[in-house]
Amino acid sequence: MTSTAPDLSALTNYQTEIYLRGLSGERPILPTDLTLLDELAAERLEPGPYGYVAGGAGTGATMRANRKALDAWRIVPRMLRETTERRLSRTVLGTELPAPVLLGPVGVLSIVHPEGELAVARAAAGLGLPMVLSTASSHTLEEVAETSGEGPRWFQLYWPTEDAVTVSLLDRAKRAGYSTLVVTLDTWTLGYRPLDLDGAYLPFLRGIGTAIPFSDPAFRAGLERAPEDDLMAAVGRWVPMFTGTALRWDRLPLLRAHWDGPIVLKGVQHPDDAVRAVAAGVDGIVVSNHGGRQIDGAVGALEALPAVVAAVGGRAEVLFDSGIRTGADAFKALALGARAVLLARPYVYGLALDGQDGVRHVLRCLLTELDLTVGLAGYADVAELTPDALVHTPG
Repeated sequence: MTSTAPDLSALTNYQTEIYLRGLSGERPILPTDLTLLDELAAERLEPGPYGYVAGGAGTGATMRANRKALDAWRIVPRMLRETTERRLSRTVLGTELPAPVLLGPVGVLSIVHPEGELAVARAAAGLGLPMVLSTASSHTLEEVAETSGEGPRWFQLYWPTEDAVTVSLLDRAKRAGYSTLVVTLDTWTLGYRPLDLDGAYLPFLRGIGTAIPFSDPAFRAGLERAPEDDLMAAVGRWVPMFTGTALRWDRLPLLRAHWDGPIVLKGVQHPDDAVRAVAAGVDGIVVSNHGGRQIDGAVGALEALPAVVAAVGGRAEVLFDSGIRTGADAFKALALGARAVLLARPYVYGLALDGQDGVRHVLRCLLTELDLTVGLAGYADVAELTPDALVHTPG
């Protein structure tokens, strides 16, 4: 699926708009420093939902490593270059984007806002950015697609152990206009997450984030009673179907046989896995550690990016996820070879704080900062970014 991208100025002139509105005494409802949203969301949300979104594996060391890895790279600005007009647009796996930013898959969004994925879909579509819809959505594939309208949309798969259910989900996604399949590899079983454990809070066990499987005919065919009539029986069938069984390389042909669009593997961090993914015929890789939610003490995602890019050697498109909070973060990942970045927690916090408008605020802040960073660093096009735009300062 392609999309008609909005003009860049319509996305990145947010700074000017805010200053002009300030002349009449108006100020932004939410901070423009997106790193402050976490604390505000903690005040707004109940402990269970907040912990589910904000928490990480174990001590949180991998989340900290994600930030340390991003901070270790510093931008080296170049001067006296013509960057008055800038270009952020690029095509990623056949999807035309106004900027190399996607909304990463986050499940159970109804725990932070009643409209959940529907509000996110409207905000994303309004800016021409793809929303990667999680299998763990609070709304069905079809409902989110209808809300997205002509906006680009991708589908993230938590791969069921029953092939009939997998094939049914893929068929529904294709018919609903999702162009790209993103298969999450690193969450075949849930990581050790103390915030969720201390609160004994897992939304799926309450039937939250199950709209897609519970509406699926192949899944429902295995139930004696419909989920509406016996919720716990449906939960008991779904939870072991998507968690607890390790994924294997030899299952990948099933996806290619039933999905004719681009296939992306999310969670790759080792170059050897990247090489094997390319050999298996996948179209894209997302370098990601699931935002630090799965393994404590793992490598920061950005540390893994250069080696994966080198190993792939242009034979597949490489995207980046985990730790992106600012436009400067996105700049660094793009300079290190990512074709695009996926944003996650910040837009969820925006959703929690101000619904669709909060998501739009977060996206426009990030896009505006990315645009300004590209220009002020001496580049007129994101395609010009290379590792030469950065210097590594570990420690």
